[in-house]
Amino acid sequence: MKIEDVQHLATLSRIALTDEELSAYAAEMDSILEYVDHVKKLSLGEREAIVPPHSNPLRDDVPTHEPGTYSADIIDAFPKKVGRHALVKRILGNSHDPA
Repeated sequence: MKIEDVQHLATLSRIALTDEELSAYAAEMDSILEYVDHVKKLSLGEREAIVPPHSNPLRDDVPTHEPGTYSADIIDAFPKKVGRHALVKRILGNSHDPA
């Protein structure tokens, strides 16, 4: 592989390489690609791929408290509100329109 090719790959990967590193990687890249090609050609025969069983380490998605348990406290903390909704300053649209 040419140094220019390694520099192009480094640029695409946003990796800064010195001239020495470019030379070293250019020299090693062909052997690395040959090895990858060799591994691709290996036959595993009739063996099944070993894949670990899927699992979800997270808790089940079930309610842990009654809906609305904390809503009243949060709504009471709103500085301005209309019913159960917080009233906030308008940041989009015509700046002369009141919120």
